[in-house]
Amino acid sequence: MSSWLRMAATALMLSSVAAPTRAEAPVTRIKFTLDWKIQGIHAWFYWAKAKGYFKAENLDVTIDQGEGSAATVTRILSGAYDAGFGDINAIIQNAATRPAETPRMVYMIYSKAPFALLTKAGGPLTSLKDLPATRIGAPAGAAALKLLPVLAKNNGIDPAGLTITQVAPNLQEQMLLQGQVDCIAVFSATSYMNLVSLKLDPDKDFRWFFYSDHGIDLYSNGIMVSPKLAQEKPEAVKGLLRAINRAIRETIADPQAAIDLLATEEPLLKKDIELRRLGYVYGSLIDTPEARQLGLGDVNDERLKSSIAIVASAFDLAKQPDAAQVFDRSFLPLKAERLPPAIH
Repeated sequence: MSSWLRMAATALMLSSVAAPTRAEAPVTRIKFTLDWKIQGIHAWFYWAKAKGYFKAENLDVTIDQGEGSAATVTRILSGAYDAGFGDINAIIQNAATRPAETPRMVYMIYSKAPFALLTKAGGPLTSLKDLPATRIGAPAGAAALKLLPVLAKNNGIDPAGLTITQVAPNLQEQMLLQGQVDCIAVFSATSYMNLVSLKLDPDKDFRWFFYSDHGIDLYSNGIMVSPKLAQEKPEAVKGLLRAINRAIRETIADPQAAIDLLATEEPLLKKDIELRRLGYVYGSLIDTPEARQLGLGDVNDERLKSSIAIVASAFDLAKQPDAAQVFDRSFLPLKAERLPPAIH
């Protein structure tokens, strides 16, 4: 009897030892890079950190400011970062030559690319057919400039007939306003708010020609991770996306609170400007018909293949990467958890 009791006591003791909980599992440290300096469009990343959503997924996430959407890819390629917010088109370019090392996009945020031609409402550019007769300004190396020949060809315009002036990124709106150029090739999320900061009405005082409305239907920025993180820590990647997805939905539900929180990270933040930027970008680039159909984070496979072909042509890639080398949806939360909320 005493032997049986000892065995029973041992079994009871073993059964009382709980399996490791998520909170007790080893913490995964992730270095995460933004695409640029802190702006309203980064609010959800800091919301996820401040609210403890990363911690709840056993993640210790360090968020650093970025140097450009394309630079996110090179930062991860170098091994300095594990994940980041950046441009899928830069992934396509690198995957053409270094597919095994190039980061994979795992959560698409900008379902619509922000590439556009911007002109004054009374300017000479009234349709794309007017392009050969207009002076176009753009920073050297800008994606919107690189894609301009493809935009022209797709609309029956000879790219050789375009007149292009290289401008400094911080002067492009001023050159347009001063009449030094007739239109500029821009990243709408930036230029829209630059115009707001200049006390101008971006909707009434200007015309926008989005590339996506004229045959260049690309994706843009989202969450990307290194192949190493994806292969060695798949649960950490899933947890990262769960935390960010939850934060996106809550940020959109209460954008003012999210901007107020963001201002604690960047005291010089102009809250009114960044609140408007957040609303503009969400409404124009994120909450698209496709995102409402597929859920935030996912892509349409045929559209992705088409966009890869467009980028391969625009940048004269020696090889066109496969879609699987560019985007991986296997880490996404359930679709029901990714439906775009209505902005307030």
